[in-house]
Amino acid sequence: MEKLELSPLKNTQLNDPFWNKYTHLVTSQIIPYQWEALNDRVSDAEPSHCISNFKVAAGLKEGTFEGAVFQDTDVAKWLEAVAYSLSYQPDRELEETADEVIDLIGRAQQPDGYINTYFTILAPKHRWKNLREGHELYTAGHLLEAAVAYYKVTGKDKFLGIMRRFADLICDVFHTEEYERAVPGHQEIEIGLIKLAEVTGEQKYMDMAKDFIDRRGTEPNYLVSEHKNPLWIDIFKDRNAFLPKYSQCHKPVREQDTAEGHSVRATYMYSAMADLAAAYDDRELLEACERLWNNIVERRMYITGGIGSSGAYERFTTDYDLPNDSNYCESCASIGLALFGRRMAQITRNGKYIDTMERALYNTVLAGIAMDGKSFFYVNPLEVWPDNCLDHTSMEHVKPVRQKWFGVACCPPNIARTLASLGEYVYFQKDGDLWVNMFISGKAALTSETGTLTITQSTRFPFEGKVNLHVSSDRSCDSTIALHVPAYALNYKIEIGGKEASSELQDGYAYLKGSFKDTDIQITFDIPAHFTYAHPSVRADAGKVAVEKGPLVYCLEEKDNGNKLANLYVDTTAPLQEEYDSALLGGTCTISAKGKRISSMKENRQGLYSQDPPSFEETLLKFVPYCYWSNRGAGEMSVWVKYYNN
Repeated sequence: MEKLELSPLKNTQLNDPFWNKYTHLVTSQIIPYQWEALNDRVSDAEPSHCISNFKVAAGLKEGTFEGAVFQDTDVAKWLEAVAYSLSYQPDRELEETADEVIDLIGRAQQPDGYINTYFTILAPKHRWKNLREGHELYTAGHLLEAAVAYYKVTGKDKFLGIMRRFADLICDVFHTEEYERAVPGHQEIEIGLIKLAEVTGEQKYMDMAKDFIDRRGTEPNYLVSEHKNPLWIDIFKDRNAFLPKYSQCHKPVREQDTAEGHSVRATYMYSAMADLAAAYDDRELLEACERLWNNIVERRMYITGGIGSSGAYERFTTDYDLPNDSNYCESCASIGLALFGRRMAQITRNGKYIDTMERALYNTVLAGIAMDGKSFFYVNPLEVWPDNCLDHTSMEHVKPVRQKWFGVACCPPNIARTLASLGEYVYFQKDGDLWVNMFISGKAALTSETGTLTITQSTRFPFEGKVNLHVSSDRSCDSTIALHVPAYALNYKIEIGGKEASSELQDGYAYLKGSFKDTDIQITFDIPAHFTYAHPSVRADAGKVAVEKGPLVYCLEEKDNGNKLANLYVDTTAPLQEEYDSALLGGTCTISAKGKRISSMKENRQGLYSQDPPSFEETLLKFVPYCYWSNRGAGEMSVWVKYYNN
């Protein structure tokens, strides 16, 4: 099967009114701030220990390993973000810093190619002896992704060479008799190996990734029985029994039809499965991806594109179990969902995957970072009452304000690398043809053997449904341009040179064909704010409604609506009112709705409960985009609101 290619970041410049609030922070704020965090120089923040661990492993300082077993991945994702940013904003000083970090990683590498500061410092005799918890392969995967990105952008091959040595070791070790059935506890190595294979042309890396996927869930189950090894090392000291579903090893992957377990592990694995399905023309594997995708999107995904219903094990639970105030919805999980959706769209050319990819990016992923780029959400609830977010309770994982850093800080650098690589989500290309996936202002040049196609987008999306495209081409033959037709877009129309254009609509894309030598294309569609109702089986949302506009989900905040948001009801028969406020949250469209508020009980009431009904007063509810919540101080927040329809 033929997979569409990502648009090279070096040929893509984004300059968008909506996304600039975040993308312009990548080099000016996010990367420098995270560098300080990795070096434990952010006051009142949990320490990272990341750079310190590498210095200890490299013999450059005295000390021991500190932090989580997978701490090395934080600097890997930071380096990947740096690489992407250098592709469109060269920075000599930043590149020199990255080179120094790469030198440090190289010095921490062991003679046989092994890299992992936890095991190098604390448990050198126990390498590969707890794949369930040790995260050695997970860490290797993120380092591989960073090395490939850095090589592709800078052309420097030192980091790539370091990681090839490690990948060669992995290929050797995991084809020995002892490890011939072994798989990673936390998937990610597969993605890294696939990327390494693609950039080096070395098939053994791709085959190793396929072996890890093919072995998973087969009997005898390696992750279930590995603790019987006398050299097994207990890292998490978890008294609970290991659940195979947690690591998606309960069945062979081709037999899985429901999304189970830890949601980040799951989506990273599904992303690798999609890549391998394309690489090996494996229809059975692709069908498994489609089943798993459908189960997520149709039964286990939040309206915000968040996934992972339970704080216990950070996992999927069961169909339609989508609590709003105690959910997990890790930022990394939505990034994984976006990566999975992007790959499925590359393979199938079906815009439905872009719709969900976009939903995750615009809502949960952006909610994960503050608008100053210096604080983060790990967990992304859809309802927050700050007073009950208490430690040592079932709500302790929910934070009402973003945190400066985390002891387990996988999400901040993951968000950084995602924002830095946003251009790879906007366009696909193949043999000189172009797919426009997202409406984001900017310019891209797509080259092929037959010439260059240059496209410039100008839009105020997602607040307005109007996109102006200018396309020029020096190709000697015609090109095809496929324009995404989102499921939420009403009255979608394409005009070329002021005249309505004919196009072929297929699977969520409108296909145009022509020479496009110097062509103006205008796309218009309606994206009115509207009410959305959940499936009746979603118990948490029964009798409630949400507000959406295009890809954006909206929410109520205490800042605009007062406290006790649970006392608010919205009138779904009254029209929603939209207003663009240039002074609010860097410029945003707010949505107002008619509603009621429980105003009071009888003044002489004493008890907690009463037979007397409450009284109501009319009020106006004000909604703001969910991605912006908690940027104006702590307070209550709710996506789903009780409704009435008199």
